[in-house]
This record gives sequence, structure tokens and C-alpha cells, in this order.
Amino acid sequence: MRTYQERDSVFEWPDRSLLPRQGVKEGELLAQEELQMASVIDEINAYTYSYPVQLPSKKFNFKWVESRKPERYSSAAPLSPDARLRIVSERVDIIDNLIISVSVGPPNFQIIKSKDKSTWTAKDVADSVLADKSALRVTSSQRMAESSVLDAHSNDINGEPYWYYEYLVRKSPTKMAQESNLFRHNVATTAERDGYLYTLNASTLSKQWDKMGPFLEKTVASFRLLPPTENYVPPYKDPWRFW
Repeated sequence: MRTYQERDSVFEWPDRSLLPRQGVKEGELLAQEELQMASVIDEINAYTYSYPVQLPSKKFNFKWVESRKPERYSSAAPLSPDARLRIVSERVDIIDNLIISVSVGPPNFQIIKSKDKSTWTAKDVADSVLADKSALRVTSSQRMAESSVLDAHSNDINGEPYWYYEYLVRKSPTKMAQESNLFRHNVATTAERDGYLYTLNASTLSKQWDKMGPFLEKTVASFRLLPPTENYVPPYKDPWRFW
């Protein structure tokens, strides 16, 4: 099993030029300090990532709750009526309005035209994932309209492509929400294995992005697929089994 120190060396976001920014934001300064992170290793789905737990200099502790423990694709919660994309694990910080989730699903070949992943663009991968990421009974194009991709790029890691993207979701959980609460700011990374897309997504309210965004970027940058062990259950195994 790899150590935390070995993974820590890859926490830098692969491309820092996501958006034009005026000066250095509060969260970027804090993220440069000693940030304590904890590691997750999901042997069922064979991936790992790290997430922030404490910022000692500010005596600040994140308040994570594991809302969905890691589970096999066949029994995981679907993100859309067709059950293509499913959440295999999730943790939330309700107080700070943070969500980190890992989802698995097949590519949307209405968007990604080739089965050769070396030809896939980050924007197409982002659109493929976002097209299936909706609880509404609408078309893929309507689901994509809910989201606005701000940046998309790829990075080769150990010979495998990882696609990174940043996007806003134009939704509000309540009709009475103020304008500043109408958008969630998301960062995500996707990798492919066995014909399925594995995506780690991290988000917060847009008004909190300057403070929390740099921490979420570190989490996204830490995501890696792992060599499968005997506990690995591929998504194509019993895909409609719910027990």
C-alpha cells in the first residue's frame, strides 16, 4: 500500500490556469500552508484520494460525514433515471457546504464518438459525465444545459489519461434561496478503466469558492485508480444486482 507521503507529491493541480483571478485569494494562501489531509482507499472500486481534515494555523477542522460508504457499482445509488451513472461513495461537510463524491458509469457515446480513449478531449469527457448526472427525466442535452463548463484539460499520469474539468451547476435546492446560493462550483477528474468512467467530484457554493476551492482542487488532484486487488468488483459484474 502506498504511503501518504508518496501521494502528497502529486497534490498540485495539474493546470493552475483555470480562470483569470485578481490577486491571490484567501483559500490559495491557506492551501499553501500545512494542510492536514486523510487518505481514502476503496478496494471494492480500486481507487484512492485524499481530502482535507484540518488547517492547524487557523485551528480549523473540517466536519466530514461519510454519507455513502464505498459499495459496488451494481448496488450504488443512481444519479439519473436510466441508472447509468452511480455514486459509489460520498462524504459531506454540511456545516461548510462541501461534497466529495466518486461516481462510476459508462461513457456517453452520443457525445464521445470513439471508443479509443486516447482521442477523447477533456471537454467531451466532461460533457459525457454531466449529461448523465441529473435526477431529472430530461434529455442529455437538457442535463448538460444545467451545467456550465469553465475549464477542461487532460494530464497523463503513469501512462494513463486523467481528464480535469471545472464547472458551475445552475441549481438551487430551495425556491427561497438567495442569488448567491443558486450556483455550486465544482471541480472533477475522470479516468477510464474496463470501459467505465471513474469520476471524483468536489463542490461547494460559489460564494465559498475563493475560500474552499483550493482545498477541493488538492483533493481532485490526488485521485488515482489503483491496481485491482482480490476485493475489486468491476462495474460490469452483475450490473443490475442490488444486494
